[in-house]
Amino acid sequence: MKSMLIGVALGALLIPAAAAAATSAQDHDHGCIDETCTIQAIFQDVPAVEGASGYQGVDAPRYGTWGFDAAGMDTSVTPGESFMRYANGAALDRMVIPSDRTSYGSFALLRELSDNRLRLMIEGLAARSDLQAGSDEQKIADAYGSYMDVERVEQLDAQPLQPYLAAIRAADTHEKMAAYMGDTVGALGDSFFGTGITTDQKAPDRYVVSAGQSGLGLPNRDYYLSPLYADKKEKYQAYAARMLEMIGWDDPTGNAAAIVAMESRIAEAHWTPIENRNRDRTYNEYTIQQLVDEAPGFDWVGYFNAAELGDIPRLIVRQNTAMPKIAAIYAEAPMATLQAWQAFHTVDSAAPQLSRRFSDAQWEFRARDLSGQPEQRSRDKRAISFAEGALGEAVGRQYVADYFPAESKVKMEQLVANLRLALADRIDNLTWMSDATKVEAHEKLDKFTVKIGYPDRWRDYSDLEVRADDLFGNSRRASAFRWNYQLNRLNDPVDKMEWGMTPQTVNAYYNSTNNEIVFPAAILQPPFFDPDADPAVNYGGIGGVIGHEIGHGFDDQGSKSDGDGVLRSWWTAEDRANFDALTVRLGAQYDQFEPLPGYHVQGGLTMGENIGDAAGTAVGLEAYHLSLDGQPAPVIDGFTGDQRFFLGWAQVWQSKYREDALKQQVATDPHSPAEFRVIGPVRNIDAWYDAFDVQPDAHYYLAPDERVRIW
Repeated sequence: MKSMLIGVALGALLIPAAAAAATSAQDHDHGCIDETCTIQAIFQDVPAVEGASGYQGVDAPRYGTWGFDAAGMDTSVTPGESFMRYANGAALDRMVIPSDRTSYGSFALLRELSDNRLRLMIEGLAARSDLQAGSDEQKIADAYGSYMDVERVEQLDAQPLQPYLAAIRAADTHEKMAAYMGDTVGALGDSFFGTGITTDQKAPDRYVVSAGQSGLGLPNRDYYLSPLYADKKEKYQAYAARMLEMIGWDDPTGNAAAIVAMESRIAEAHWTPIENRNRDRTYNEYTIQQLVDEAPGFDWVGYFNAAELGDIPRLIVRQNTAMPKIAAIYAEAPMATLQAWQAFHTVDSAAPQLSRRFSDAQWEFRARDLSGQPEQRSRDKRAISFAEGALGEAVGRQYVADYFPAESKVKMEQLVANLRLALADRIDNLTWMSDATKVEAHEKLDKFTVKIGYPDRWRDYSDLEVRADDLFGNSRRASAFRWNYQLNRLNDPVDKMEWGMTPQTVNAYYNSTNNEIVFPAAILQPPFFDPDADPAVNYGGIGGVIGHEIGHGFDDQGSKSDGDGVLRSWWTAEDRANFDALTVRLGAQYDQFEPLPGYHVQGGLTMGENIGDAAGTAVGLEAYHLSLDGQPAPVIDGFTGDQRFFLGWAQVWQSKYREDALKQQVATDPHSPAEFRVIGPVRNIDAWYDAFDVQPDAHYYLAPDERVRIW
């Protein structure tokens, strides 16, 4: 759980479950469509997925003859028993999770398609000798080349870490260690507290410093406190000892035990993932002096001065009641434990850019032991990801030029327009909302900004130095570049043109402070969007995605911001109470879902995404009906229009997980597992029962008065 907070409030379709530890996703106001961000069907004219190789093509997949893979269905299962199996069962039976992945399906397949295209582009750049020095193309090639220079990386081994380890040893007082943590914000290592530059939720035209809980090396507090994850905690301690031993730290076994014991105390102080979702509670305005007064034991002045933030007039503290407890743990910790903790987190952060003994050790714990991944990704795949991570929009600019047709943007704009009309109609017909609140809801919907494909202005990387022979240095300079980018604009107006994802990202998001929905180019492909597919399938696929992101603006947290992105109450008290009662009922449904014995979906943690899915399907279906312009929907291969819509929704969630990855998702991810993203929303829609003749004896049947209809 690294310390730097992400500087944009998003609501995304999917966030990687495995990334929760690295980005502390539960500490952000994000809502995206995918938990893996990166998924497979059995489709026509595309090579089958085999083992670690995954999808090898650079052409978008094709699904059936009208956008749906009917051959992938399992019609021996009725829709009411398992709509996922009914729509996708045969395809899932044939699907093989590549050995270098923890899950697979529609998102992961498109992520591999994107990766294959990037590899073709980046390896092509790396092979050229005529690139202009200092150009983005040369920097991309050098970033890739530095990762592939295995001989140089092995020769250096742990040498790049030595200045950091020396500085940690020199930080021999609590005050010096706090300053070290501040000096490395956004860089290498970790802190007990996360700090970043975010958009101010109550004044979304300006940036503000945000601080919150951090300090854990496992995905979240449950991994320390729940017996369900006791084996992972034990392996984590062994991993910490191994890393400390490899850097020559004193008493690696004893220090590893002390680190885990200290982090377990921090975990007890942490707010739960469900508590972290509450935007009312996580917006607490402070001064640095107030932190000094209320959370003594940590040198806040030294920390913020070292982070070049000592003169800020105010900051937002997210988990304000946790901060004093964590500061007290810091104050009570022996310096030897704090130094060992910082040394371990430093080598853990740096491991992918160090020699093989370090990168393999990190993969073995973080991917294999935590998530069940049998095989490490090949070095060339990791090199592509590294180059993309360092120069994401420079890579994206070329991706768009090569792979994003202009007509896709035009057709998406029409789909979005129809979804907005459908939601406007549904708002008018809500029985639980007063006319006064409906006026505000319409105003918010009217003010939505839509971004499709790619940004109008690209990031400038001219200040980023990249060297072909310095992988570790490239990583550090890229981190510093990102932090300085945030730091230098702290006093500037918020950049409303900025994107929170690159065009090659297979995802979509809602940004509450900008009141915008964003759809990167890479997700606008089958099975989500196919210009040649049956409209019903497109409305079930990308239409559901559009509705999902719009729905984030009206979910239990997004609905706390108005049309200008300001965090304020724009509801009548009675309407909010009615809304909250509906969300409690929806959450209770999801609490019953059990993807693995003993591991239940957390309805409170997944509430925002579940509301997004409910809105996506309900509004998407109505938009499809509007698109028919009063004409009857055609029947194709025996499937009605409504049936094809729901099948299109199910197809985009076609996914398999490894068991450990699924356990991690249930504990950390605000998205429900794919099976329940399929059935959870549709069982609350009357039209689904009519379309598939789902009867009361079906497993997932809900009586009409038990169906939750929010938007």
